[in-house]
Amino acid sequence: MVGNTAENSRTLPDLCADFIETTRRHDWVAAGSAHDAAILRAQEADTAEKTQALTVLAPVLADVALGEGPDLAILAGGLMDLGADPGAALEALTARVAECFELAARFPALWDSAGGTELPSPDDDTQVPVVLERLNAADPDALALSAVEAGHATEAWFTATTWAQGLLVPLQRREVRDSLPNRERLAAAAEAASGLLPAASWVNGLLRVLDDETLIVLHRPTGSGYRLTIGGIGDNFQLHTLLAATLIGGGHIEGTPPDPEWVAAATDGQPRPVGGIEGRFNLVDGHGEWIWNEGRPADVPVLDGHRVIVLDPPPYARAWDTGRIYPLMKPTITLDHVLTPDEAASWTAKIAPAKNA
Repeated sequence: MVGNTAENSRTLPDLCADFIETTRRHDWVAAGSAHDAAILRAQEADTAEKTQALTVLAPVLADVALGEGPDLAILAGGLMDLGADPGAALEALTARVAECFELAARFPALWDSAGGTELPSPDDDTQVPVVLERLNAADPDALALSAVEAGHATEAWFTATTWAQGLLVPLQRREVRDSLPNRERLAAAAEAASGLLPAASWVNGLLRVLDDETLIVLHRPTGSGYRLTIGGIGDNFQLHTLLAATLIGGGHIEGTPPDPEWVAAATDGQPRPVGGIEGRFNLVDGHGEWIWNEGRPADVPVLDGHRVIVLDPPPYARAWDTGRIYPLMKPTITLDHVLTPDEAASWTAKIAPAKNA
C-alpha cells in the first residue's frame, strides 16, 4: 500500500523501478499504486534523489514501446517539475516525443487509405479497437503504410499527446530551452504534427520562444524609439501587454498604463484576470504588415538585422482573456536604451507605412 511504513521507507529510484516493472507487465492496478507511491515520495525527496530516479526512467523511456511509455513520460516530466535535473532524461524524452510526432503525422494518410473519413480523436483511446478493425479489414496493398508502420503510426496517434505532456513543463524553463537535445528533429516533427495534434502545437510554440532577443520598438505618433530585450514570451498578446507596461507604465509613452492585474497575468500572477485585458496599441512590423496578437514574437520579421515593432494607435478596441499561455514560463522584458532623436529618425526612415489588415 502507498501509505504503509515499509513503502514510505523505500527510495524514489526504487519506486520508479517498481512503476517500470509493473507497467511492462501491464499490471495497471499495481502500476497505478507504484505511480502514486513515487509521486508521494517525490514530494519529500531531495534533488539528488529525484535526479537519480530520473536516471532510472531515462533508459526505459528510450526504448519502451510507445503504447507503454506515456505514463513514464508523465512521471519524468513531473519529477523535472519538482526539481530533478532535466538533463538526466531529456535526451531520451525529446527523441521519443519527436518519434511520436513523426509517426502520428503519417496516420491521416494511413486512415484515408483504409477508407476512413473523419479522423478519430487522438485523445479518445476508446476508438483504438475501431481503428484497428478498419485497418485489419483493409486491403494491405491499398494502405499507405506497411503493416508494421501502420501499427506504429496508430500507436503514436493515440499516445503522442501524453508523451508530449512530459516535455511541456521542462520546456517552460529557460535553461532547458538553451541546451535541449534533439532540438532540430523535435522542432521539425512538432511543426509537421501541429495541425493535427494540439499537443504538438504547444511543444512547437515553446520551441519557437525567443530568449535574449533584441527588439527595436518605434512609437509612430511621437517618433520615439526604444531598444528592448525580451525572453520567455509565449505569444503576442503577452508581448503587447508587456510592451504597454514597460513603455506606458514606465512613463516613456503617454497613455493609460495596463492594469496591474493584467501585467501580473502576463508575468507570474493568475493568467486569466477578471474582466480580461485591453490592448493599448496596434502592432505593425517594419514592412507595414499588422502583427497579430495571436502570433508569436518569432513571427515578427527582421528589418536591417533586428525585429522591429511599430506602435500605432489602435483602430478599434481589442480585448483578450488570458495574460500568458504558458503559466510556468517566466517572461523577461528589459528596456536597454531609449533611442536618441537621430537614432529614432534613422529607424523611422526605414519602416513602411502601416497597411490595412
